[in-house]
Amino acid sequence: MTLTFLNHQIKAFWRSKNTGKSIAMRIFMAILIIYLLLNVLVVAFFMDTILEKTFPNQDSIQTFNSFIIYYFLLDLLWRFQLQELPTLAVRPYLHLRLKKNQIINYLSITSLGSTFNITPLLLSMPFLIKVLIPTHGFLVFGAYVLSILGLTLTNHFFSMWIKRKVNLNAIWMLVFLGTLLLFVLLDFQFKLFSISALSAQIFGQLLSIPSISLIFLVLAVLIFLMNFRYLKSNLYLEELSKASVSHKSSTEIPYLGRFGLSGDLAANELKLILRNKRPRSVIMTSILFMFYGLIFYNRPDLSDYPILFCGMFMTGIFIINYGQFMFSWQSAHFDGILVSKVSIREFFKAKFLLFTLFSSITFLLTTPYVYFGWRVLLIHFVMLIWNLGVNTVLVLFFANQNYKRIDLSKGSAFNWEGVGASQWILSLPLLITPFIVYFPFSYMDYPDAGIAFIGITGLLFIISREFWLNLLIKQFQNKRFTIAEGFRNK
Repeated sequence: MTLTFLNHQIKAFWRSKNTGKSIAMRIFMAILIIYLLLNVLVVAFFMDTILEKTFPNQDSIQTFNSFIIYYFLLDLLWRFQLQELPTLAVRPYLHLRLKKNQIINYLSITSLGSTFNITPLLLSMPFLIKVLIPTHGFLVFGAYVLSILGLTLTNHFFSMWIKRKVNLNAIWMLVFLGTLLLFVLLDFQFKLFSISALSAQIFGQLLSIPSISLIFLVLAVLIFLMNFRYLKSNLYLEELSKASVSHKSSTEIPYLGRFGLSGDLAANELKLILRNKRPRSVIMTSILFMFYGLIFYNRPDLSDYPILFCGMFMTGIFIINYGQFMFSWQSAHFDGILVSKVSIREFFKAKFLLFTLFSSITFLLTTPYVYFGWRVLLIHFVMLIWNLGVNTVLVLFFANQNYKRIDLSKGSAFNWEGVGASQWILSLPLLITPFIVYFPFSYMDYPDAGIAFIGITGLLFIISREFWLNLLIKQFQNKRFTIAEGFRNK
């Protein structure tokens, strides 16, 4: 029956009136994914060298062991934010005389085709082949592969379960993110235990007792059964309609379409960017700035300050470049937005979604900078959290003060159209605030605490996004007519 479901999905794809656009988008996404996986493969191939240079007095296998749990915690967080749920494709079958187990098996099997499931094995296999097999043999190598596979599947099915719970009750998101934050605080801030030491101890046992790897496979099976039972007890048309309203995306971009109306708005704005000269130049500029770290990271006396600046700049370049003219990009049809049925809340949520999408991609593009040390990658990730939490709110706050119109057809070179006082004021808090937060800790010789505090601040802003969203909407309601009047002045 699974093959029948797949056959129906393939026919539905080819018979769609927008098949050409879907193919073009899939080709683009495939190229991007292949590029990112090649970056992962390069890092994996040189991982032994990277670990030896970063931790010169430690055994590379033990160092690798100490980072496994950290990786899968980050993997779980990324899955929670980016991994899709294959639910809507089976709606037409729920009223037919089909066993629920067949539908759930289809959902489970099709969900496995995710880049997140390929990355852990791709990242670890070259290292394990080069380092582990010559010293410990194929049996231990197989145990490591089974362990990583088990943890990958555990994260995969757990992320699907928790996202479905969040769709029904948002309190689960606070519980999930709060638990991850608690582990981080207990490890880095309060030093009550070390995740790194725990990871090294658990996976170090594989060297002498390879059969321990079966525990991770059993854990994956248990999480799969938990997800299976949850789907089986909630797989009704009524339950799915409560979780999300069936919404046909006019954009035909599968990933953004799953976010409903805000996804449609974000996809439409993405089309606006790609079809017009000036916003398209923002994308090109953002790509060029991905090489910004090469200017600073080659210095032997590298400190945290340039890494913080580069990390914030590279992971937030789209937020800074595109966000400083926010709302002006839509000045030509802003009056239409005000009188349309689109709620202002969905309008703002689309902005947050667009920022999250581009910043996540730019962070992934900067992962090769791990060549200069794992601390560089850690700070890049912390600054990504800061950008998504704090800088997105700052950008949209100043967008409510921007009344300058922009002609999208003009290039950006020597073009000062749309540039006003808000752009100059905006640049100060965006660029200075993280250093203000970090400086007291650095001055007291606690740089790690400063970096952790930046990340915690960004995470708190993300968790409390609804609060900031309400404030931004209230401010926009007071300013919307002034903004519209300014956009009418050509």
